[in-house]
Amino acid sequence: ICIIGGLGHVGLPLGIVFASKGLRVCLHDINEESAEVLRRGDMPFVEYGAEPILKEVLSSGKLTISLEPESISMAKYVIIAIGTPVDEYLNPKTRQFLEFVQGIKKYLDPNQTIIIRSSVFPHTCRQIINQLGDGQEWHLAYCPERIVQGYAIQELEKLPQIVAGFTEKAIKESSELFSIITSTIIHASMDEAELVKLFSNSWRYIQFAVANQFHMICEDFNVRYDRVREIMVEGYERAKGLPSAGFAAGPCLLKDTMQLSAFYDNSFLLGHAAMMINEGLPSFIVKGLRNKYDLNQKKVGILGMTFKPDIDDIRDSLSYKLGKILRFYGSKVFYSDEFAKDPTFISKEEMIASTDIIIVGVPHSVYTGLIIPDHVEVVDLWGVTRKG
Repeated sequence: ICIIGGLGHVGLPLGIVFASKGLRVCLHDINEESAEVLRRGDMPFVEYGAEPILKEVLSSGKLTISLEPESISMAKYVIIAIGTPVDEYLNPKTRQFLEFVQGIKKYLDPNQTIIIRSSVFPHTCRQIINQLGDGQEWHLAYCPERIVQGYAIQELEKLPQIVAGFTEKAIKESSELFSIITSTIIHASMDEAELVKLFSNSWRYIQFAVANQFHMICEDFNVRYDRVREIMVEGYERAKGLPSAGFAAGPCLLKDTMQLSAFYDNSFLLGHAAMMINEGLPSFIVKGLRNKYDLNQKKVGILGMTFKPDIDDIRDSLSYKLGKILRFYGSKVFYSDEFAKDPTFISKEEMIASTDIIIVGVPHSVYTGLIIPDHVEVVDLWGVTRKG
């Protein structure tokens, strides 16, 4: 197997798991720094349970790392796991993805099984088939990832794998490959598989927006949302899925929601409403503080800078957006995080001792029960800290 984008959050855990099952895996990437870290047997990011397996498969030779595109031509299976971003107007960069495939075409062969693992704009896989073309039959499958970042090693063997393909060979060989790591394969048409991925992330994003809108209503009504939610879900199964409020961020949820919106001619109104609510939460928090204080005179600390708890990934984290808004209103802003490393960050202890206001940006488990002095204003949507 050659995994393109193999040093990223999607490709690397997948490669490690395949190699642990005895397959020969080459991780192809262009990130020299991450490659060097990985060759030492260290993970370049937090992925629970990965490092011991990584060291084992590296020493056995089952897992190798390559920065040379020629390695793509040596594989039976080629898995593409590169990112699929949106531009500054929240439109998907489909051309960038297709140009990438065009760029590696000379290393691909119709005898290979090519598997797209990335989130893609609907009909992208059809365009890839047309692009490869040349009057030959190409065996292209779409097998989307569905993992929770940081816990891929556990989830890859538990979650069903969706498999779609344009040929019987693509479907059969992709199914056999993923059957090595999971017991459940779900076959789908290409259109179904592409939509399942986008629907899944859009659904989660909308759920978070519902909770955040409820939180805003409660704040304006001088009622605690976490208490209302607690009453709602107690003994009432139909409300169990209601999330707590908090920043809905990261490299997938907003991006895939906007990809779905673009595909549906910008008529995905729920998706746009969810974006306005979730992306507007930092401004709502600052507005509440401005109603109470002159922020120009305040030192404000943001506790937690990653986009979700207990990982080190800061991509698209709303904590940074919150910091920018606070600085616009004159606050002196300090950042702290237990996982993300930055020389400008301060410790949580220093933040507690030196700031007037603390906002919990992400509920890392280490913050649970953290005592904040009574004289410090706390904005904690998750309710993990306590005053004392």
